[in-house]
Amino acid sequence: MQDIHVLINYFHIFSVIYVYCYVIKELQKMEKVMLAIGKFKEGEGHFEKFMGFMQSEEGMAERRKVAHVEKTVPGVFPDKSGVMFKVHVHDEQAMKDFVTGRNPVMKPIYDECIQSIDLFELTPVSLD
Repeated sequence: MQDIHVLINYFHIFSVIYVYCYVIKELQKMEKVMLAIGKFKEGEGHFEKFMGFMQSEEGMAERRKVAHVEKTVPGVFPDKSGVMFKVHVHDEQAMKDFVTGRNPVMKPIYDECIQSIDLFELTPVSLD
């Protein structure tokens, strides 16, 4: 009788691990790694204004709606004429709206500062 309880416990542990792995795998499928490369309009202060917005509470809230902010890797052009962000996106359509200025919260800063933003999907390359 005790063997059956041990077997049931092992089965329960296995089931929990299996479900956990399945959920993690499904969540990873939903996430896309993308590269956004943005160029600023001619003139002074666009970099500072854009980055100020992106780091503000309002900007962070919008970024959280489309991507995992804690995984974002930023980069700045040496002359501050543009920026790059490696982004782990969980809502692809919202990301497209964000980088094209169709997002209503992003639109004012986009119209004032952004010349263009290109968005690329990144895929890992095997090093074998």
